[in-house]
Amino acid sequence: MRALRLEMLADAPLAFIETLADAAARTHADYAARIASVSTGGHTAQFVADPGGERPGGPVGRFVGHAGGTVAPHEPGLTIVYAVYITPARRGTGLLAELIDGVAAWSRECGRPELMLEVVVGNDRAYRAYRRLGFVDSGVRVPHPTIPTLRELQMRRPA
Repeated sequence: MRALRLEMLADAPLAFIETLADAAARTHADYAARIASVSTGGHTAQFVADPGGERPGGPVGRFVGHAGGTVAPHEPGLTIVYAVYITPARRGTGLLAELIDGVAAWSRECGRPELMLEVVVGNDRAYRAYRRLGFVDSGVRVPHPTIPTLRELQMRRPA
């Protein structure tokens, strides 16, 4: 997970709240603790794509995709989708849909029938990808959490 997180932040620094330097400073034990904290329950979950079985000799290598989900504090029926990333070599393969479907299924199991995510205004590739998955621009624009000059748009769809 650490390797994928560092790749995410290097490849798309505007898409995530954490900086590459902060993520690199965290230990493997920190990553293991984080993964353990979101491996069960209905508050937060992370879904990863592991291509291990596709490689000769069994599961080696590292994760190639990630999507998380968490409760929305003021909307009980909503799951916020966060930290969505597909490694460049796997984009366009359907992996994004599989990860979002995982978040959606978990959201429904937790009694939350709607998903919401935020995309940096101008990230047209991500915007189009989410539209293909059924997300609709809600018209809501919010400030980027770490870069005040940027805005994010909110997209929603049924879980």
